[in-house]
Amino acid sequence: MSTAIIDLEDVTRTYGSPPTVALGGVTLKIDEGEMVAIVGPSGSGKSTMLNIIGSLDRASSGATRIAGNDVTAMSDASLSALRAYTIGFIFQQFHLSDGVTALDNVATGLLYTGLAPRERRRRARTALERVGLGARLHHHPRQMSGGERQRVAIARAVVGEPRLLLADEPTGSLDTASGEGVVEILHDLNRSGTTVVVITHDQELADRLPRQVRIRDGRILSDDREDSR
Repeated sequence: MSTAIIDLEDVTRTYGSPPTVALGGVTLKIDEGEMVAIVGPSGSGKSTMLNIIGSLDRASSGATRIAGNDVTAMSDASLSALRAYTIGFIFQQFHLSDGVTALDNVATGLLYTGLAPRERRRRARTALERVGLGARLHHHPRQMSGGERQRVAIARAVVGEPRLLLADEPTGSLDTASGEGVVEILHDLNRSGTTVVVITHDQELADRLPRQVRIRDGRILSDDREDSR
């Protein structure tokens, strides 16, 4: 029997007064090992959903369970630990430090794990080799193409071997060829057991994933998995 790594039940998120509804009663389950696109236009609520799934924000109401944890009842310190050990993040903007090498950029993904610096760098090397950058370990981001910088960001996201990978518009800043390479890496990670959730407005990218959840105005319009049952 499959186990849900993401389980949202009637989740809402509102901001301000009078309240603006960013999410309005979202119910969604994603099982361990799935690869899913959450797709919708700008302002649809998909980024808010990513923030709640990634425990970067808290829902206003409803139940949010991530990897079996009821995040609504967790302290900030516990949420930080959940992000450090369970969730990896990839963003459209790479958020790399220009002044350090690819190896050290990736090793920073393990700063809060308590590992010794030598072990952090060893794991960073392995992660970079995994995304095809074994020959670029000591290059700085400014010496790399956009596609290579995104692969560094992916290596940093997966260096801690998270069970869940959240990718926010991972190909949005890339040319077509670089974007294809990033999508193939995401598929490889999924085949190795990582649950991958891609947030995107790009229908072509969404069409390359096995399951699509379409969202608009803070509500789920359709879900391939549910529609096929």
